[in-house]
Amino acid sequence: MYMAYLSSHTDRLPDHKELYQFLVACQQASLEKGCTQIASISVPIPRVDPLAVLQILGGTQSFQFYLEKRKENEAILAIDATIYAELEGINRFQHAKTVIHNYLKDTWIWLQQNQTISFSGPHFFCFFTFFALNQPSPFRAATIFLPRWQVAFRENSGTVVANVQVDPHVNIKRLLQDLYNQIAEIKFSEHKPSSLTRINCSPFIPPKSINTEAFKSAVVAALNFIDANEFSKIVLANAVDIFSHQPFNLVHSLDNLRQRHPDCYIFCASNGKGQNFLGASPERLISIRDHLLVTDALAGSAPRGRTASEDAEFGDRLLGSEKEQREHQFVLDFITQRLSELGLIPQYLPAPQLLKLSNIQHLWTPIQAQLFTNVHPLDIVAQLHPTPAVAGVPTQIAQEQIRRYETFDRSLYAAPLGWIDYQGNCEFIVGIRSALIDSNPSSLNHDNTYRARLYAGAGIVAGSDPDKELAEIQLKLQALLKALL
Repeated sequence: MYMAYLSSHTDRLPDHKELYQFLVACQQASLEKGCTQIASISVPIPRVDPLAVLQILGGTQSFQFYLEKRKENEAILAIDATIYAELEGINRFQHAKTVIHNYLKDTWIWLQQNQTISFSGPHFFCFFTFFALNQPSPFRAATIFLPRWQVAFRENSGTVVANVQVDPHVNIKRLLQDLYNQIAEIKFSEHKPSSLTRINCSPFIPPKSINTEAFKSAVVAALNFIDANEFSKIVLANAVDIFSHQPFNLVHSLDNLRQRHPDCYIFCASNGKGQNFLGASPERLISIRDHLLVTDALAGSAPRGRTASEDAEFGDRLLGSEKEQREHQFVLDFITQRLSELGLIPQYLPAPQLLKLSNIQHLWTPIQAQLFTNVHPLDIVAQLHPTPAVAGVPTQIAQEQIRRYETFDRSLYAAPLGWIDYQGNCEFIVGIRSALIDSNPSSLNHDNTYRARLYAGAGIVAGSDPDKELAEIQLKLQALLKALL
């Protein structure tokens, strides 16, 4: 990995001569090494809306990734793949780590000198399916890609990162001109006629209700196994398919989600084949910034009240519920034990807090740990996935029972999605409260309709009530449905 620094001022395009010399040096290295090099060029720009950029530059047949946390005033978008890898097998996290390491060995990084630019440098975007093996998913077990274009903001500053391949035959002058033109288009994306306010939603066919009796029967069967001490907790999910006569509008759905759920992570991962997995997740798996790891124990839930007093009453019941506290403790114990096994020292408050979202509230314990040891982010992801919040306790038995009771492919549902930069900073979320939308006509029908599959789950422990768990599932699915309308 080679690093160079730009001496020009913030919000200016790089000096043509300096960048030209940088790319020539990169090309010379390609000639000497006998392999293609990657040039990663970071440019500060005024803040832009990544969804406006996605609407202009995005396509259904390209890898894409989007993650926004409006409450923290930051977002990141990746469009198209300069390089990518799709992996299978139970060692997918280790192999993904090796892939990133190998890519970085041939990466040249151009940064702003003496400036702290958020989201600068190459970022590798990763998504993993819930199960590593034997699932007929539109996504491979692991996907890692370095985007051609990355657009991000934190607070009021924006950054564009261009990642381009450089080999002995590339025309540097033409490459430079293409970069300048594309960066200029990104800077002015919000002034294009296709602004977000012009988006229209697609007509859809009313969804069929979920098979309530089948779900409640699965809950009853799981409770019988819990009573027999076969396992302590299992998370059972359900899925509902809805169909539209027109393609679902990806940008419209994401904009809806961020408006409705400003305190959740709004996300989207695209496989380059027309399938997009999106949602509004309250659950961070891990975040690492400047060697500080932050993760969350999030389990135990209750609805929001229609009035302030009713809302407080629901919250007090949640805090005082022995059943919900037990479910939360499973997750907290699991995370702290797994982090300790990596040599980390997790720190957290002794009692859970309430995390109040727009339509639901949860028991929440934030956990921190300093990364004094050389632990790769994907080592932590592998250690934590799947947590009891999305699988159960013990993990292996719970996963086996999930396969038994769930009649659909989880794909990316409840799985890790996120990014890792060249310095080891990262952000991974858990893909819950989510939907898989297909821009290709559905093979399930013969009338050229388009399908969206909505996912939601509920944790089952001793004392769970099948009717209440079904109500929780329906509440989560309804929030997703509204975003697609």
